[in-house]
Amino acid sequence: MVLFLQCCRQVAEKHPNIKYEEMYLDTVCLNLVQDPSEFDVLVMPNLYGDILSDLCAGLIGGLGVTPSGNIGEGGAVFESVHGTAPDIAGQDKANPTALLLSAIMMLRHMNLTSHADKISRACFDAIKEGKIFNSRFGWQS
Repeated sequence: MVLFLQCCRQVAEKHPNIKYEEMYLDTVCLNLVQDPSEFDVLVMPNLYGDILSDLCAGLIGGLGVTPSGNIGEGGAVFESVHGTAPDIAGQDKANPTALLLSAIMMLRHMNLTSHADKISRACFDAIKEGKIFNSRFGWQS
């Protein structure tokens, strides 16, 4: 953890126009739940990132509706946060929202904004109309 913080501090010194702040994980969790808009970018080791991504997924409806994008200099990968859910295979319970939102992120990354907008409108209209099932919120299928 010491090396990670040293690296963060070195990068922060090179970019004084970007606000840099260190926080304990429990404080970040509390602040995220109280006001997620307080944060633009969070940088942390993998374990903390996993904990916070699950917390943030809970803020928007759970892992079943959470998109993900890993963007680097040489490429990008977009995927739903949840796993393959073999426990619900063949039960007509799969929720495509996370995959669709990940595809929207990919299209925006590729500058295919009009395509992303069409899928986004359709996805959010389906949610508003209760056509997508989410057991946590009781949406209808």
